[in-house]
Amino acid sequence: MGQPSHARKGPDWWRSAVIYQVYVRSFADGDGDGTGDLAGVRARLPYLAELGVDALWFTPWYVSPLKDGGYDVADYRAVDPAFGTLAEAEKLIAEARELGIRTLVDIVPNHVSDQHPWFRAALAAGPGSPERELFHFRPGRGPHGELPPNDWPSQFAGSAEPVWTRLPDGDWYLHLFTPEQPDLNWAHPAVRQEHEDVLRFWFERGVAGVRIDSAALLVKDPDLPDLAAHPQPHPFVDRDELHALYRSWRRVADEYGGVFVGEVWLPDPGRFARYLRPDELHTAFNFSFLACPWDAGRLRACIDTTLAAHAPVGAPATWVLCNHDVTRTVTRYGRADTAFDFAAKTFGTPVDLALGTRRARAAALLSLALPGSVYLYQGEELGLPEAEIPADRVQDPMHFRSGGVDPGRDGCRVPLPWAAGLPYAGFGSRDEPWLPQPADWPSYAVDRQQRDPHSMLSLYREAIALRPELGDGPLTWLPAPDGVLAFSRADGGLCVVNLAPPPAELPAHSRLLLCSGPLDAAGRLPQDTAAWLRA
Repeated sequence: MGQPSHARKGPDWWRSAVIYQVYVRSFADGDGDGTGDLAGVRARLPYLAELGVDALWFTPWYVSPLKDGGYDVADYRAVDPAFGTLAEAEKLIAEARELGIRTLVDIVPNHVSDQHPWFRAALAAGPGSPERELFHFRPGRGPHGELPPNDWPSQFAGSAEPVWTRLPDGDWYLHLFTPEQPDLNWAHPAVRQEHEDVLRFWFERGVAGVRIDSAALLVKDPDLPDLAAHPQPHPFVDRDELHALYRSWRRVADEYGGVFVGEVWLPDPGRFARYLRPDELHTAFNFSFLACPWDAGRLRACIDTTLAAHAPVGAPATWVLCNHDVTRTVTRYGRADTAFDFAAKTFGTPVDLALGTRRARAAALLSLALPGSVYLYQGEELGLPEAEIPADRVQDPMHFRSGGVDPGRDGCRVPLPWAAGLPYAGFGSRDEPWLPQPADWPSYAVDRQQRDPHSMLSLYREAIALRPELGDGPLTWLPAPDGVLAFSRADGGLCVVNLAPPPAELPAHSRLLLCSGPLDAAGRLPQDTAAWLRA
């Protein structure tokens, strides 16, 4: 069984960790009802230990009506019965830790579910009540209050629907996402105290860290002005007041030795880095790398910009190729446009899966060779492509709020295949999974890939095990032809990635550690192939 590398890293394990994202609903179904659950995860902990990951990040497992994949939370201190119980979550955290794997949970502070007790009390209390001060309730504009209070856009890309919903009593309430996700008022002390209490609740149950959803959206301009008239400073994105909030959170985390990773979508690297100052968040997701096309110049520029932004604040970079919201790597890299943009998603985009798989294998070695931590979304280690979900089975609100143009995010959330010969590819034993699995899903099953030394799973296992040999020092670019990325790490590890048609000569080295694909007959690196070397 693989030895998770954080055992060799000490308290700063998170600075160079490999963290595996678990989307519980689609990971493994322990009771056979078609929905993934904590029992399924507990049964698969040996698989995750053998993969060699340092930690698991769980997307929300809380009580939720699941109007937005669990990001509409009704109770932050309870596990949704579809997934299990709080006692089972505590067992999972403890059992994972016994295998050397830490746990991170997801906190959704921008909004709650419309079924949350606070919001239900606000609806019952009526206009002007103290209960409504926990949210953003406002009268409408127009002669009869029939127009929304402002012009803010939805945070679902491609959605033209308003971010305000009017109640029968005349008040409107704000929801940057769906109407079932009312935004909290972070100027209210009760909101701040509640979330600090929730952080302590989970730290006391043994979690090692917290991922913060929509971390740059919490604070709103109290005047709620029109965006068109007041674009700067933005009325609800990246407000300066956020930093005092995260400094208070950091003090809570430091009590328990916990870590934070923020979901911070910002185009300005300098503004992004402010969240990573030593007394704020520990890390934040690097979405520019995730969205970057498969192009050597663009990738190098992205890597340089990322490392330069993190250096002044002493924070480690994070590298991620995919998550539960974006098109899977194999599919994206097999398309003519290999970048990712929510606004560009459409049905029926042509894809060359063989090409995408070669590139995804090379990208795996590239990301794992870079200094910092790596986030691996479940199923990426199996080389799963994006699934085409039949229109009558789509569940993601992003699809419906786009008027049916956006295929939504369900295609990267299809339940995992574990055993080729079992019903539903071994995901569960009885009921059909909550999302349909493609007909070829058994060919990607874990049991098949475990027996194949050339499979994507075998590549990831070997890469994660060998990663410490690259060293933990800074990155130095090496001379390389156009279309080739080559760099060394301080302890003598080398990484070379060839994105160009001509085969690339390997730099001088003492040992070939790992290749994403075979070298040519002359020992050169073919296009869309990566290699790890010892100097």
